[in-house]
Amino acid sequence: MGRIDKENYYLDIAETVLERSTCGRSKYGAIIVRNDEIIATGYNGAPRGRENCIDIGYCLRDKLHIPHGERYELCRSVHAEMNAIISAARSECIGATLFLAGRNAKTGDYLESVEPCSMCRRVIINSGIKRVVMRTGKDTYNAVNVQEWVIRDDSILSDYEI
Repeated sequence: MGRIDKENYYLDIAETVLERSTCGRSKYGAIIVRNDEIIATGYNGAPRGRENCIDIGYCLRDKLHIPHGERYELCRSVHAEMNAIISAARSECIGATLFLAGRNAKTGDYLESVEPCSMCRRVIINSGIKRVVMRTGKDTYNAVNVQEWVIRDDSILSDYEI
């Protein structure tokens, strides 16, 4: 048996972190790593002191049949990426890599798309994180250089969209 590569090693840790998620829809785990040291971890769940979806027994976005990736303002959870960044000093995030894993809360299947939402992308950009690695399967992942999100500014509408 060969040695696991670093990306999958850290993604496995992020996948363990997602087991703390309190979302009834999707479980996410994130870790921030710089110079081969884990700086912070985060999972998705309600803000401290508030009831979680698994505690109240439902997800409002599920009840309203809201598709994945839409109407996050109705979600009770703080996203895993944000929770990890909140737990770290910005000076520790500069140049770091964020590893993100996600699973369907009901089936346990890997999520088709684990790319951070537009709100999380903004927070990641401001944190100084350099790279994001997103698990797509047991041993597979996609990686993005955060500078690509800066260049491909999704907050500016094109002439076609206006």
